[in-house]
Amino acid sequence: MDTYRRPDVPAAVFHDATGAVVPYGSRWGPDGPPEDSYSVVTHSERFRPLHTVADAVAAHLAARYDVDVEHEDDPARDTPGAVRVTTLRPRAPDAATVTLVRTGFPGVVVRAGHLLSAHLPPCGCDACDDTWEQVADELEHTVAAVVAGTFREWCTRRDGVTWAGHALGPHRGRSCSGETVADTASDGRGATACAGPGDAPVVWAPWPLRHA
Repeated sequence: MDTYRRPDVPAAVFHDATGAVVPYGSRWGPDGPPEDSYSVVTHSERFRPLHTVADAVAAHLAARYDVDVEHEDDPARDTPGAVRVTTLRPRAPDAATVTLVRTGFPGVVVRAGHLLSAHLPPCGCDACDDTWEQVADELEHTVAAVVAGTFREWCTRRDGVTWAGHALGPHRGRSCSGETVADTASDGRGATACAGPGDAPVVWAPWPLRHA
């Protein structure tokens, strides 16, 4: 995704109940957020630019890489909360498929390969204090790492529990990884993918470029 550029999004200003501007991303000091900010969501519409970013990412991938693109006309039927879904399948069997799910929150779920299901923003509550730009960075990094072939997944059994794991990167100086209990993943992807034998990691290949 070296030639990808994030689309320009007009700046938006949000106010609290007193009329003061809410400085999202820098609201809380060293003592952290107050207790009453947890599980409370105000101005969720500040994340709406994530849909614009997801559209731009999907358009860039479709134009630059050798992929099949599928749009779901009625995504909420199979994916509750989804308002638009785009799936991009590389025409290479060893490269990971990416699905971008725009949700009504508004947010985006990035699915990749067998296991990865990244909900962006991860929470969105007032305590988390995310900005849409921070979340867009994560969205773009996740997709770019998959496309670059720095994405791997695994299933492993420890102490009687099956874990589904993934790692992204290193890509452009960033790496991240995580594991979750396979049969408690919210969308069931982990339980399904880890149902087979063996726990050897899957290392996904880079996406093939589209030929002129």
